Amino acid sequence: MAPAAGSDNAGLLYGLHAVREALRAGSRPLLRLLVLREDRQFTDIVRSARAARVPIHVEPQPALDRLVPQGRHQGVIAFVASKSYTDQDEILRYAKGRSEPPFLVILDGVEDPQNLGAVCRTAEAAGAHGLFIPERRSAGLTGTVAKASAGALEHLRVGCVANVSRLIESLQAAGLWIYALDPSADKSYTVLDLAGPLALVFGGEGKGIRPGVLEKCDDRARIPMYGQVASLNVSAAAAIVLFEAVRQRRAAESESHAVTES
Repeated sequence: MAPAAGSDNAGLLYGLHAVREALRAGSRPLLRLLVLREDRQFTDIVRSARAARVPIHVEPQPALDRLVPQGRHQGVIAFVASKSYTDQDEILRYAKGRSEPPFLVILDGVEDPQNLGAVCRTAEAAGAHGLFIPERRSAGLTGTVAKASAGALEHLRVGCVANVSRLIESLQAAGLWIYALDPSADKSYTVLDLAGPLALVFGGEGKGIRPGVLEKCDDRARIPMYGQVASLNVSAAAAIVLFEAVRQRRAAESESHAVTES
């Protein structure tokens, strides 16, 4: 039976990007696909679903709106197996298998699903090996998060932990440096060495990173602000710092190759 109207069920994916990427990634099976039509912008999704032997049902707009109100489904809804979380060891093994220093993201209390989805999208685009969220004080991996991630959630390893401070201690024991983005920090994020094994910690809306979590981090830095506002949205802040890490890591990789070739 379909979920009740307006529910944000983790087993629902909706929106063109989210469903298309779920089919492409194949990381969790689609159980059923509902589409407004089988022509035009839905052609590639329908073709992929048929190739994967996913049952397809053409449904009128009101039926889709009952599942995802206000037309946010873009005419396509998929029923899927819930995305499973990945544990720390598996994420670190994934980084090792790619012969790359671990590059992780930790979110402490991001409760807005739009923000969580946006950070997931940025983390995946930046090549992060995994992202961690706490069991409490966090949005879950809902359909809203999947849609906001524009499909990136299907490719990103996400861990869920009971205690963020203990996660940090465990990662430090594994050789990672843990850096917190904190608006009250003295130094700019640009002076941090982000080329090695690391995890970047970002706080939630309003309260930021909890003091107990901040104390566990190896260092903290801020994004310098030159206007009248005191801080950025967490998804914007994550994008700035993650891609500074990408820049540094690519520069270090190029330097290493140059030394090897010489």
